[in-house]
Parts: sequence; C-alpha cells; structure tokens
Amino acid sequence: MSAVVALVDLLAGRRDPAKLARPDWDGIIGVARSEAMLATLAFLLEGAALPPTVAALFADQRMAAKVAQTQALWEAEMARRALAPAGVEFVLLKGAAYAVAGMACAEGRQIGDLDILVLASDIRRAENLLLKAGWEWVKSDPYDDHYYRAHMHELPPLIHKARDRMIDVHHTILPRTHRITPDALALMSDAVRSADGYAVLCPADMAVHCAAHMLADGDLQGGLRNLWDFHTMTRDFVATDPGFWGKLDGRAALHGLRGAVHRAARLSRDLYGARLPQGWDRHDPVDLWFRRRLFARDDWGRVTNPLLEQAFYIRSHWLRMPPAMLARHLWTKWRKGS
Repeated sequence: MSAVVALVDLLAGRRDPAKLARPDWDGIIGVARSEAMLATLAFLLEGAALPPTVAALFADQRMAAKVAQTQALWEAEMARRALAPAGVEFVLLKGAAYAVAGMACAEGRQIGDLDILVLASDIRRAENLLLKAGWEWVKSDPYDDHYYRAHMHELPPLIHKARDRMIDVHHTILPRTHRITPDALALMSDAVRSADGYAVLCPADMAVHCAAHMLADGDLQGGLRNLWDFHTMTRDFVATDPGFWGKLDGRAALHGLRGAVHRAARLSRDLYGARLPQGWDRHDPVDLWFRRRLFARDDWGRVTNPLLEQAFYIRSHWLRMPPAMLARHLWTKWRKGS
C-alpha cells in the first residue's frame, strides 16, 4: 500500500485508521509531513483508535497548530493596526483568511506568511506604512526588487524585524505578466466581513483564488494540501448555499479562471470524493498528469518523479510570463546563481 494513497484515503474517509498496522503509519506520517498536512490529519482523526505513539504525536501537532494559528492571527491584527488608521483597507488571503472565517480547512493548516490584498492604488501607501511599523525588505537584490514591482502580483516580501514574521502584500492574485488577468477590483469590492471585522474574499472568490494558486500560479508543490483546502471549502459552501456551484462558475468565468476551477473540482472528486453537479462532473484525459504529480511521493515523503516535477515547474513559469521574458528571467537568475 502506497503511503500517499493511504493518506488521501484517510482524508477522504475511505480507510479505517483502526485497521492500519504500525508500519503503515510511518509512511503516512512521512508523506503528511512533506505535504504540510500532519496537523490537518491529526485534527481529522481526533478521537480515532490509533497506536499510542501516533496518538501522542497527533496530540502534539494539534497543540502546536493552535499556537501557530494564534501567532498568525496576531500578525493579521498587527497589519490592521498599521494600515487601518490611515484608511488603507485590505483583504486577508489564504490561511489567515480561512482561520478568521472559522473554516474547516483552517484546522491544522500551516500558516506561513501573512497574505493580504490591497487596491493597486493603495500599494505604495501600504508599503510605506508597513515599513514605518517595523517591517523591512527580505530581498535587497535590485533585480529581484524590480522583477516583483514590474511583473508580479505583489510587493517584494517583507519581514518584521522584531517578530520575524513575513507579510506578502498583493494587488491582484496572479502575476501582471500572466496570460490570465483576474478582476482585482471585483475581488476587493465583493469581499465580506468575518466576525472579527476582517475582510475576506467572498466564498466563490475564495475558491477561485485557491484553484488559481494551485493550478494557474504554481508547480503543484503542496498540491494535496491546496486541493484539500478547495475540497473542504466548496463542500462546506455548498452545504449552506445549494446554488454555490453556479455562483462559483460565474465568478471563475469573470476572473478568466474557469479552466483552473473546473480542474480543481475534478481533482477534488478523483482524490477526495467530492460530489459535483451536472456540467462539472466530466473527465479530461489531461487530469491524469495532475493526479500523477499529486501522488508522486514515496513512503519517506520524497518526490518519486523528478522529471514530472520539473515539467510542472517549467509549466508554472510558462504560464506566468511570455517566452522571451521567461528566457531573460531564467538566464538572469542562472547567472546570479539563484
């Protein structure tokens, strides 16, 4: 039994954890750790019959995840204190947004950088306010700084000099040079408020952004976790709004991301057992390569198909910028040794 298959089956509820042998857990834990899903699995299997050592590890993971989430939410509060008094509004993205919205996918999810979205017209003010509040640049290289400002969808990353926490300030959700141009104004305008007063993307836009991050702006690193986010959020949104799939289709079309969103839904069905409505539940032969990429780990959590991994890495850059620009960028990075 492949450990990555066993992990996916556990997440999907297709496998009884009580029937797994102790050696099986070694592989599952290795893969879950590699995919940044160990705490997610720990929350999902809380109360299940587990070997004592596994139960103890999962208890530690749940406790550590709660502490990490508290730290991440404090960082969101620090950003609010830096920006709100000057009237710069922002929308929380990704892990911090899931946490403040109380979503199921936030349980055990690692939250690294704080990701926020501001209006393009506010990007310079946001930058200056954060610098005054103690953040500083991570990348000092002039080429990297220019690349971010001229071509990317965010400022160069900032890190707080006292708290050692990073913040990524976005003005849209895909690079400027990407073939797809989402409607950043609509993302901001249609955001909703959490119970704590933070702005987060509306449900359909949240799912669109999740699919875009996974399939239109990346090489599927951490793909199982990102797909789990998409699966759980769409499942829960549909539970409270039966018309959600139609709304999601409309927003995906608005942002030019219908292909990525439909593929994420199909992969969610194939791996985690999502139930899709008519019009979504079709089969695309190309999905096979995405499934192979997601399952390409051995029982130690190591990548088993480096050529496929490299192909997806090249694909991610090909989507991000035109060929001539991509060639210049890769040549510059190679010469600089980065």
